[in-house]
Amino acid sequence: MKRLEKEYYDKKGWGLSTSIDLYNCNPFKIRNAAVIKTYALELCKLIDMIPFGETKIIDFGTGDKAGYSMTQLIETSLISGHFANSSNNAYIDIFSCKYYDPDIAADFTQKYFEAEDAFMNYILRGSR
Repeated sequence: MKRLEKEYYDKKGWGLSTSIDLYNCNPFKIRNAAVIKTYALELCKLIDMIPFGETKIIDFGTGDKAGYSMTQLIETSLISGHFANSSNNAYIDIFSCKYYDPDIAADFTQKYFEAEDAFMNYILRGSR
């Protein structure tokens, strides 16, 4: 059992929240709703989450804020993402009250969007 997983269960927290910042992604992938939807569903499978309803993907915004935003509800909370056309960056958030490995999620996410660099941060929610 990994240190984080042990801490998660020992502290009986409410959940795990992971933020993944991606830099210089493949422009095609972050501008394609079908590719983003496939990512959300493949991530769910990888981290053993059950999608709840359809993936919502909306292209909106202006200037440097323009790009797709995505939400995928899961039975234990949600996955969301924001994809910035002007910088080719992406910002993914995963929150679940069921444990998952944030390193696996971050590595998959970086590879999927072919990001040149990534930064991942996580927090245990509801534990003091």
